Amino acid sequence: MDEQKNISDIKSYLLSLLSKVEVYDGIEWLGEQKKRIEEDPSGLKLFMAFSQSSRYFKKDPINLNKGDLVETEQIVPGFRPDTWNQLQAARVYLLLHSPAKEADQLIKTLDQLFETADMHEQEALYAALPLLPYPESLRLRAAEGLRTNITSVFDAIALNNPYPAKYLEENAWNQMVIKAIFLQRPLYKIVGADVRANEQLAKILIDFAHERWAADRPVMPELWRFVGPFMTEDNLKDIQKAVHSDNNLEKEAALLACSSSDLPAAQKLLEAHPEVKAKIEKEEINWEAIGERFSA
Repeated sequence: MDEQKNISDIKSYLLSLLSKVEVYDGIEWLGEQKKRIEEDPSGLKLFMAFSQSSRYFKKDPINLNKGDLVETEQIVPGFRPDTWNQLQAARVYLLLHSPAKEADQLIKTLDQLFETADMHEQEALYAALPLLPYPESLRLRAAEGLRTNITSVFDAIALNNPYPAKYLEENAWNQMVIKAIFLQRPLYKIVGADVRANEQLAKILIDFAHERWAADRPVMPELWRFVGPFMTEDNLKDIQKAVHSDNNLEKEAALLACSSSDLPAAQKLLEAHPEVKAKIEKEEINWEAIGERFSA
């Protein structure tokens, strides 16, 4: 799809979502700001409207139906506006009307917004990454955001966001996953987790598990998701240790990891636990279910 047409579709879609929440004064205000932003090459109108959006929109969730989600997937695969609030959607809608016509102009606009952005404004800006034009040019901005100490800002990039899986280089992706584990974030909300799993990340996480065990600390069950496809005879003993854990959730996670491995010994280990294997085959045990139980 042509990039400009896609941006137009995204703007229309966000406006339709906001129109459903019946914030009539806010919708009228958005229409006025849209015109001012598009007619102002300096970007000043955008900066002002971006900040003033909180006067018209609340941090209430956006309620989407199945039809909305289907349309979302067609516009931007992996995009999850159902995890946004109304204020985020309004701010991103305004941002998409930026007069910036080239990648360097867009980067300059974003840099200026970030200079004065509060926590909630940063969340909106980072959540917008998969919707913006010139996504390849925004890799450094995404990597910078992942270094934040504010959990909600980190989540805006790392969770329910298709940008990292599609555009981050392997080292930046790995660092994001590692930090998510350190922060005990729900890994099942990382879009593209299985597609971007890699051998180097698996090695790092095995070492991390060793450190946790050495300190007599538990290992996050979802960690094994990133190890399973790269299981070897050498690290199988680590999976076996998790399988024999007193923690039933860790045991199930380790066996689920085995189900994604081609290693015969891993499949044999899974076969030795037929009840868990049956639940995995029925998808009663999956990474989302394990993540939700761990986070509960």
